Amino acid sequence: MVTFRGWYRGAKRCEVEHIDSTSRLMTAAPKDNNGDGSTFSPTDLCTTSLITCMMTVMGIVADRNGLDLTGSWYSFEKTMSADSPRRIAVIAADFHLPAHLLSDQRQLLEGAALNCPVYHSLHSDIEKRISFGYDVAGV
Repeated sequence: MVTFRGWYRGAKRCEVEHIDSTSRLMTAAPKDNNGDGSTFSPTDLCTTSLITCMMTVMGIVADRNGLDLTGSWYSFEKTMSADSPRRIAVIAADFHLPAHLLSDQRQLLEGAALNCPVYHSLHSDIEKRISFGYDVAGV
């Protein structure tokens, strides 16, 4: 079990503390939903959770198999639904991994990413467009 504590800070902003580490983060309503967009929105964090979970799980599998993913990077975007209820409609991500990885290593990492806990926690109505490229040199 992991414990958190949070506060509403006014102006559609929240602060959350991770009790074990005392790390804190803020959220703000996005500009397209009556906010100032000054930091991550809750749905931004949801999207970020998916992509960083996928990368973290690939890192765990890479470590277990003696693979180095240093230098790997990713970009991603979130699209909200145009209809009601307001929700995340699409998450699109591009992972860029080391070019030297062999076919079986690539399959292992991609399978791990697509089976991360957050991926399985998100509603199946969210379209997930995930691509893996192997274009990172010199890791």
